[in-house]
Amino acid sequence: MARIAYDHADAGAFASTRHLGDEEAGEWQAAVTRHLDPQPGMRLLDLGAGTGSWAKAFSSWFPGVEVTAVEPSMAMRERSVYQPVVAGDAADIPLPDASVDAAWISTVLHHVPDLNAAARELRRVLRPGALVLIRSAFAGRHEAITLFRYFSEAIRVLDTYPSVAQVEAAFGGEGFSTVSLEQVPQITAASLHEAATTLRREAHTLLQLITDEEYDTGLGRLHQAALTETGPVIDALDLLVLRRE
Repeated sequence: MARIAYDHADAGAFASTRHLGDEEAGEWQAAVTRHLDPQPGMRLLDLGAGTGSWAKAFSSWFPGVEVTAVEPSMAMRERSVYQPVVAGDAADIPLPDASVDAAWISTVLHHVPDLNAAARELRRVLRPGALVLIRSAFAGRHEAITLFRYFSEAIRVLDTYPSVAQVEAAFGGEGFSTVSLEQVPQITAASLHEAATTLRREAHTLLQLITDEEYDTGLGRLHQAALTETGPVIDALDLLVLRRE
């Protein structure tokens, strides 16, 4: 079971605050292109597609690439900006064997209860040589994410997420090898003031899993800092790239 059930309130918050625009996501487009070399006819799986922002972006960025979006939450599927999006999860991907050329998994692995089962299922649907691109915040790697400067209590939640080593071990046991690990910057908000005024707790698993008091304290820190800090909010999430042998 996922850490958060994602009801309609969660899905609405996610849809309204967690979508990056083309300019803000430009570094991710470059990183994906560098590793994947997308070509017409390629089939890309967006696993845990949420409200469809990445699937929509890939379709726009890479004409001719067939994007298949898979998402377990009905509330997320109903709000998806990309269609079709089909029901499924990391342990039950509704695709034939060896039918996918690459998989994209963005901020999903912390919801996956069995990484080994996920690795086995991805091995089944991916063709030999296919890449898995995992965009994530991993345990022990919080320094480049602005949120933790103000909600430091959420670091303990992050440290319950899978680590890079745990993911590599689970996937390595199913015949995947590590290609690279890099941090990719993104413009999360135009300013800290914008980040503070548009923040929706329901859109962040990390914030839902701290106490109300801790959240209120962190929000106070964020609003106080937003009074004086200027410039865009730039975060960096990890991109872990694995190859199916």
